[in-house]
Parts: sequence; structure tokens; C-alpha cells
Amino acid sequence: MADALDVVTRSFNINNKLGPKLEVAAEQNAILRIGWTNAGDPVPKNGELGLCPAIPEGAKIRALGTLGSWTAAFGKGGSFNIQGDSGSFLGAANNGNVITCERSAGNYSGFAMASGKISILDGCGDDLGSCMTGGLIVVRGNAGLRVGGGMRGGIIVVDGDIGNDPGAGMTGGKIIVNGRCPNPPDGVVLRPITEAELTKLNKEINDDNFQIPNDSVCLESSDSNNFLTKDKVVSAGDLSMIGLVPADSPRNMSYATCDTVALLGERSETNTPIALPLPLFPILQDGEILSADKQKNPSKLVEKQPFIVNENPRSIDFLALNVNNLTHATDALTGCGGVVVDMMNMPSMNAEEIDGMLVAIRSLVGIEKPFGFSNGVGRIESLHSSSSYHNADISICVIEDETGISEAASLPLIGRSNKSNLANTYTESGISIGFSANAEDVAKLCAAGLKFVCSTVPAEDYQQIVEWLSKIHAELADTLQRLGLESIDALSRQNLRALDYETAAVSGLRLTGYERPLPHWFAR
Repeated sequence: MADALDVVTRSFNINNKLGPKLEVAAEQNAILRIGWTNAGDPVPKNGELGLCPAIPEGAKIRALGTLGSWTAAFGKGGSFNIQGDSGSFLGAANNGNVITCERSAGNYSGFAMASGKISILDGCGDDLGSCMTGGLIVVRGNAGLRVGGGMRGGIIVVDGDIGNDPGAGMTGGKIIVNGRCPNPPDGVVLRPITEAELTKLNKEINDDNFQIPNDSVCLESSDSNNFLTKDKVVSAGDLSMIGLVPADSPRNMSYATCDTVALLGERSETNTPIALPLPLFPILQDGEILSADKQKNPSKLVEKQPFIVNENPRSIDFLALNVNNLTHATDALTGCGGVVVDMMNMPSMNAEEIDGMLVAIRSLVGIEKPFGFSNGVGRIESLHSSSSYHNADISICVIEDETGISEAASLPLIGRSNKSNLANTYTESGISIGFSANAEDVAKLCAAGLKFVCSTVPAEDYQQIVEWLSKIHAELADTLQRLGLESIDALSRQNLRALDYETAAVSGLRLTGYERPLPHWFAR
């Protein structure tokens, strides 16, 4: 752990020092060097990760040594040359960079890239060019499994052998192979390269030492590449059969004020926490409609309430980062209030790769701003253990992960995982439900031990969002008054009752009337 933290710290320091120099170097047409002293003596890097995200147009960087994962990600048009090896996710979400790796690269090189060029001179791992939508990748040497998996555009050239399942799930783009190529999977066709393609590609590669030969083969999506869609499995229930009871507290007077604020990101004295006026993260596709400048009558409640959005976040909003918006998220990352990485829509990553991703992302967002992960309830242990290990501020359990697990059944799963993985950490645990929440839903989930609730908005309309939040605010205060509580933090499982036998059976809550959990919850 100490070694991993040391690498992360070193990586942040390099990015922080490079940041102010990039624009100046671009203006002066100078090359910034990593891995050499000021006197020019080589001091090769060893495992630093997440280096040089969002290299701006015109900036040039040369690095020496073995670099870790997520190097030169989120490119914006600069140049990056590695005299050595690179880890996984080299040039991920590239949007204009020209990247050269003079030795080998790991898995997922060029992941989700949209434009630019990546050259790897000594082979690479699995999933080369996965989910790319544009740009050019050229690999000298062998490549691993699933080259071009899920690609929608762009060109991949491999001057060597490739592994099984090339082009799996591809719907666009081309894969050119000069070497042994296994039979492609269904939906992918293999054919000889044409003279016109050959001429155009060799001109685009523009390398006097390398020309694609005319006996190369081309893989591309077939016209019959139609993927069957199935109905998604949804949650088996809601929260309607869970009740709220006052326990031993007398009812508050109607004029008594109630505190509904939840604080997130309280990890140090120097860190500024984010205050949620309601323990709620509304989920919205585009945050542009929340801008006060866009509205005739902006609402103070909306202005102060952070949202989770996929694009155009305000300075208080969290950006939900996933494979669909990764490439074009660079500007949004620099202006948002925090970030949530949607692990349900990202490749499986080990701890080093997640660290590399976080270094790259947080170098853009700002290391002082909160971040977190979201994942399905079926992977709750993995979500919470990863959130704890990487010191995330928030951890969001998504109910609608196609497992069909209901909200009531998820409560003991989340509770046990919170206790075993998040105790003695500052990571706050939340839940994302698949429907638009009301005040009672929020109160019930907070009583179950969750710090906040993520919920879709009733409609992507500003006035309807204002009315929805206003109603939740008023009704949540009324609920707390009825229960005799002064703060949302005072809610506990003592205030919850299962209203039917089935809910009591799956949730472990006290069955109303029976006033205790069902006997099987005490069995060992």
C-alpha cells in the first residue's frame, strides 16, 4: 500500500508541475522532458501513472522509462513520446494527440479514442482500440485478444500476429493485419485489402520505414451485424411496503426547523466539503438546463442542489464519467464540482489501473474536489472495498443493474458491506434507485444507514425539477417533524418497519405488529 501511495503521490506531483508549463511550451515550440535532470542526465521513470492528461494542442512531451497505466489520456492535440514501455490504457479517450511508444504497451491501448494517432513499436496486450470511434492506431509487433472490440470507427493497423476474437462486437471502423489472423467472430468479415485502401493508409501512416504490404487482410463489420436486444431485467419492487414510525420520540411542533443537509467530502481540514441541501443527488443527462442564466426565474433551491450529470455540469455538480462521454469530458472535468466514475460502463480494472485513471482524472478535476465510484448492487462488496482502498469520498450502489434485486432486499446487502468495508473510512455510502424519489423514499433510505440517495428527475424540465425538489424539501421536513426528529442524521433503522411478510423476509426489518425481525434473521 505504501509503495502504491508513493507512486500516486509522485504522479500527481509530476502532473502539477507540468500543468503551468504546457501552454508556454506550446507557444515556444519547446519539448518538455520527463525522466531527465535539468542537466540532461537520464533518470528513467518507474511506474508513474496517469501522467500528462489532456495535453493541449501544440504541446510536446518526451518521457523516459517505464510508465504505468492511463498515460497521455484525454488528449487534446499535443504530442507525446515514450522512450520505454507503457502500461494499460495508453492514450485512452484520445482526442487529437499524436502518441508514440517506442517499446511495448499494455492492455486497452487507445481505449475509446476519437481522433489522433497512436504508434506502438514493440507489440501490445489485449483489447487494442477497444470502443474507439475514430483515429489511427499502428502497432509494430503482435497484439493480444479482441483487437478492436466494440469499435465504432477509426482504423487499427497491426504489423504482426493478433489473438482470438478480433473485432468482436465492432459496428464500424477497420482492422488491418499483416500477420496471422484467427477466424473472426460472427458479425465480422475478413477480406483482402484493396489497392485504394493501401495507398490511402500508407499515406496516412507516413512512415518511410514501414509500409502496409498488399497481402494484408482487412476486418470490418458485416452488414448483418445486428445485435439482438433483450428486455432489461428491472428491480423486483420499490419502497412502498416499508413504513416510517416515530419510535420513542414525541412529535415536534409544526414550527420547529429540521436539518436536511448532508455533507460529503469531509476528508481533511484543507478539503472543502460539498453540502447537499437535501440528502439527494438528482440525476440528469444534460446540466445545461440548470444554469441560472438560461432561466427567467431561477430557483435558489436548484442553484444550491448538486446534481449528477453526464454533460455540461455546473461548478457544484458531479460529472458521471463512463465510456460514452469519456472522450469529450475533458472540459467538463475541469469545471465540475466532483466526479463519479460509473464502473458498470467501464472495463474491468485492477487497483493499479484504477489508480492511473484517478490520477489522470483528478489532475484535471482538482485533487481537492470529491470523487467516487458507482456500481451495481450485485457487485456491492467490490464497489465498497475499491472505494475504501482508493479513498473515495462517495460510493453509489446502483439498484438497476439487471440482477432484479429489489430495494428492500438490497438494504441488508449494503448494510453488511458498509460495516465490513467502509467502517473507519470517510467514504459515504449512497444508493441509486430506478425511479423518481419522493420525500418518504429519501427518509426511508437514510434511515437504513445511507448518507444520500441518487434518483432520476421526474422530467428534464426546469420548472418540473423545481416543483419536485420543493415538494421533497417540504415533505421531508414534515416527515421529520412527525417522527420527532430534528435532523435527517437522526433517522435510524428503529424508524423502519416492514409492512408485509415478504418485505420483512428479504430486508431484515422489523415486521409491523410482530415488532421484531423474522426468526430466520437470527439463525447462524
